[in-house]
Amino acid sequence: MDTTLLSIILAVSMILMLAVGVWVSLTLVGIGVLGLLLAGNDQIGLLFATSSWGASTGWSLTALPMFIWMGEVLFRTRLSEDLFKGLSPWMSGLPGKLLHVNILSCGIFAAVSGSSAATAATIGRMTLPELKAQGYSDRMAVGTLAGSGTLGLLIPPSIILIVYGVAAEVSIGRLFIAGALPGLMLVAMFMGYTMIWAKLNKDEMPKHKKEQISFAAKIKALRMLLPIVGLIVFVLGSIYGGFTTPTEAAALGVFGALLLALATGSLNPSSFKESLLGAVKSSCMIGLILVGAHFLTLAMGFLGIPRELAEWIGGMSLSSFELLVCLTALFVLLGCFLDGISVVVLTVAVVMPMVQQAGIDMLWFGIFIVLVVEMAQITPPVGFNLFVIQALTGKDILYVARAALPFFLLIMAALFLIGWFPEIVTYLPQTMSQG
Repeated sequence: MDTTLLSIILAVSMILMLAVGVWVSLTLVGIGVLGLLLAGNDQIGLLFATSSWGASTGWSLTALPMFIWMGEVLFRTRLSEDLFKGLSPWMSGLPGKLLHVNILSCGIFAAVSGSSAATAATIGRMTLPELKAQGYSDRMAVGTLAGSGTLGLLIPPSIILIVYGVAAEVSIGRLFIAGALPGLMLVAMFMGYTMIWAKLNKDEMPKHKKEQISFAAKIKALRMLLPIVGLIVFVLGSIYGGFTTPTEAAALGVFGALLLALATGSLNPSSFKESLLGAVKSSCMIGLILVGAHFLTLAMGFLGIPRELAEWIGGMSLSSFELLVCLTALFVLLGCFLDGISVVVLTVAVVMPMVQQAGIDMLWFGIFIVLVVEMAQITPPVGFNLFVIQALTGKDILYVARAALPFFLLIMAALFLIGWFPEIVTYLPQTMSQG
């Protein structure tokens, strides 16, 4: 059967299975089985067992459940409340005031949760009611939370960077280091836009007089940030300093998170059990998706689809820029219907040959793909962050999407920046490897 026809059959079958609500992981396995049957291969059970073992036994993957558990433990502590109280005095003098607390809180919490949805949900539960009570624009409060919540995908330790590192066989430690500067750049861009918006929309800001907060009070507030900042420095510093692998740092992070939960009085048998069950559920979901994607990749290899697709793209003589534009459109389109991890594991094996043929650095491409997936998180109809914030606010999904649109455009601008200046991504990994 012609490869093009096979590709169409598999693509249509996948869309139909997802449309009727079949789990992403089961859809991937089902399409893999269909592909092998069409290829005339009847060793489906043996191939599935072999691919599942290969997909689930990589040592790098052990960091995944650990970082997820660390985020689940911290999700159940008072750290988000302490973040707000610690940051608020320092933001009162900036245009936009407490809107910046949304952005910085998401940035800081992203560095310990590794999850976009957990970041948006945790920070949103605490900041949105406070911002509304003080008279801030609902649209801007929702927009800053939606945009900044995506930072959980990029600022290390990022779950999706671990998944990409395993799928593309790129060092997870180097990916974490590479994500640091782009993450800080996005925080700065979000805060810069918020300041400009606040200057241009003074009528949508609170009308109360500017509160004078003493420097001593600001220093005192910083003490509330010490536990979470200390944990971030401890976990990421051990990776960046070369003292631990990401897996070892993840285990130490869980230990530190449990100590923080114990110190804040949030750790009890019930919260410990909830955090453990939450981590197991999330890890199993991601694990099943990885297994399904690995099996589908194997089936597509038998059909020769990745090779022919790479040859077809190569025959079009696209420049690196044109290829990246096409891939951006593809990833955003897929992100409208799939979660970020599914997008990565489903596409990496197919696009890797094209990316390598174009001479694009796989480390840089990892940060690129995460930024594109961040855009997809706030793209209707099923951007995950949009659903999280809709559940928190009760607003219509299109209202949330419109509020997040400026931050979608800012992430797109960040894509162009790392394209024009790839050193934003590669500088730190190269510097540390030389050191």
